[in-house]
Amino acid sequence: MAHLAIEYSPGLESQADMAAVARAGHQAMLAAGLFPVAGIRVRLHRADHAIVADGLPENHFLAATLSAGAGRTTEALKDAGDLIFSALQGALSGPLSQPHFALSLEIRIIDPALSWKDTPIHARLSGRTTKD
Repeated sequence: MAHLAIEYSPGLESQADMAAVARAGHQAMLAAGLFPVAGIRVRLHRADHAIVADGLPENHFLAATLSAGAGRTTEALKDAGDLIFSALQGALSGPLSQPHFALSLEIRIIDPALSWKDTPIHARLSGRTTKD
């Protein structure tokens, strides 16, 4: 599994195509070749109320968190993170050219003993007819 959850300030929508940001993150996750396609999720959430840095209204942020299942090396996750971060930078080149924007990416590893799933999508994408 690999889920990319993206939170952003509401004013960012006037400076960037948020659907393109989601597509860029998704394409980078696919290109990394590290995550099963059926486990990839990309979600964007607008923070309707946010105060960024010194509180100026022109300040904006995008904070991405990649949650990944255990079992991958730190090096492999770093390579995937570099790819995803670069894709987000490309999709956000406009806001990044301004002095009022902050972009971040964090990777979190999910302990399998503390993660529950029921995902028939995996069976569909693998060609199986029943769930494991």
